[in-house]
Amino acid sequence: MQTEIRLSIPLNEYAALPSSSDPYTDGKDVYAYFCKKSRKKLPKHCVFTKKSIDARHKKDIRVVVNALFSDQDLKKEIESSPVTDMRVDSSSKGTVVVCGCGPAGLFAAASLVQAGLRPVLLERGADIDTRTSDVELLRSSGKLNIHSNVQFGEGGAGTFSDGKLFSGVSDPRREKVLRTFVRYGAPKTILYDAHPHIGTDILRDVIRTMREDLVRKGAIVRFGRILSDISSSDGKITSVTSVDAFSGKDEETIPCVGLILAIGHSARDTFSMLSSRGIHMETKPFAVGVRIEHLQKEIDQAQFGDEFENEILRPANYKVVTSTSTGRKLYSFCMCPGGEVVCGSSEEGGVVTNGMSEYARDKENANSAMLVGVDEADYGNDSWENGIRFQRDLERKAYSLGESAYFAPAQKVGDFHEKKKTTSWGKVTPSYRPGVTMSNLWDVLPDDVARTLDEGLVLLEKKIHGFNDPDAVLTAVETRSSSPVRIRRDENGESLSMAGVFPAGEGAGYAGGIMSSAIDGIRQAEALILRYFHEEMV
Repeated sequence: MQTEIRLSIPLNEYAALPSSSDPYTDGKDVYAYFCKKSRKKLPKHCVFTKKSIDARHKKDIRVVVNALFSDQDLKKEIESSPVTDMRVDSSSKGTVVVCGCGPAGLFAAASLVQAGLRPVLLERGADIDTRTSDVELLRSSGKLNIHSNVQFGEGGAGTFSDGKLFSGVSDPRREKVLRTFVRYGAPKTILYDAHPHIGTDILRDVIRTMREDLVRKGAIVRFGRILSDISSSDGKITSVTSVDAFSGKDEETIPCVGLILAIGHSARDTFSMLSSRGIHMETKPFAVGVRIEHLQKEIDQAQFGDEFENEILRPANYKVVTSTSTGRKLYSFCMCPGGEVVCGSSEEGGVVTNGMSEYARDKENANSAMLVGVDEADYGNDSWENGIRFQRDLERKAYSLGESAYFAPAQKVGDFHEKKKTTSWGKVTPSYRPGVTMSNLWDVLPDDVARTLDEGLVLLEKKIHGFNDPDAVLTAVETRSSSPVRIRRDENGESLSMAGVFPAGEGAGYAGGIMSSAIDGIRQAEALILRYFHEEMV
């Protein structure tokens, strides 16, 4: 017998319940509370399935909890959930290569390993520990490693963000992704939080543990390897070639029956190679903009009113969007409570911003991307490369304003509205490292984007008090929120141009964020198995 109960609990009552980060809540106090409130005799085993904050009424903020009660212990069933239910004969012949160790690539590899295959993973960047050192070197001294940075390396771009797992994608694989992360060390709260996050600090350990387990189970992982070529015969892939990322030498060819392309949205040289080998790509709409920073305590107060210091509630996040008279919308993306703005550059001579926060989310500032959509009307449709050129031009323009290498142009919101260069900071201090240059962002952003930001910030003040604070800081330029390219695939996930190639994740243009990319990686691995290992399935 199973019964699901949903309760809207006043803050003071929720605070009196035993505190636990474990979703399995068999404690007598919690059980008695649910029985009393639901007026039912409930089965003895309980697991939280969802928890969210209802702050629509600032004078009566509530914690909304969904819990599943069962006669059976649900813990074993949940924590042993496989990444995929597919299995193939372990004697199957043929190698599958996965290019990219971001969420799409890692979860594709996990699915292949679970099915009984031994994939080879090629990752152009470094392992997570080396990568972390390279990112910190850039932040502390402005020295960029173009092969190991926020964009490239084990874990993908999302590793140096907030580890946000919230997604609007409705797919049964979602639960498998969450349970897999927990199995490798993520907080169990992600199993029920309405807006789950792992945090950059914890996610790095989770990624390392996941990779080590995949290797123990037969996967082969090669770091510092760039996919330099693919070969085919009669329209089907036969092998891939990689070279050492740092020297461009040490060429190695791997015969394969299938390739999962999980290359991420910033592997511009790989896109060019694929195009030269006949892989069909096209431009797609994406977005550009800035990072905005407010004091986190002021976002807390705007969202929660008098309860803004309540530890159950804070730190507050937000998700906002508004239409403007330019015909474009301004919207927030990748909001990082209690975090910092980071350098996401991956090419020499270009500045890219991103946001990051650790699990505690306890830094002084809140930050979020504020984005405006762009499309073929802005950069043309005569070549798949046009979106990349558009990004690169903005990144180089931002770099050119820097007082030192990889300093980002930044401006107070009040000065932005007045179109004047900032000369001093107010109550919000920019968190971006290696540093910022006081600038006028109208000199960086496309005119339509700047006008949309200018008008949109004023409109968003009506939704969140203080959002248009003159002392809030804008840091440019955010260009890598999604891929400007889509690698075409058919309804079964296979490339339209070359059999055996399965484009996956954000770089292929079919996902946006950790969760949707991981789901797509699983989906593409399953599609490859069905297509090329069907006879060996058990």
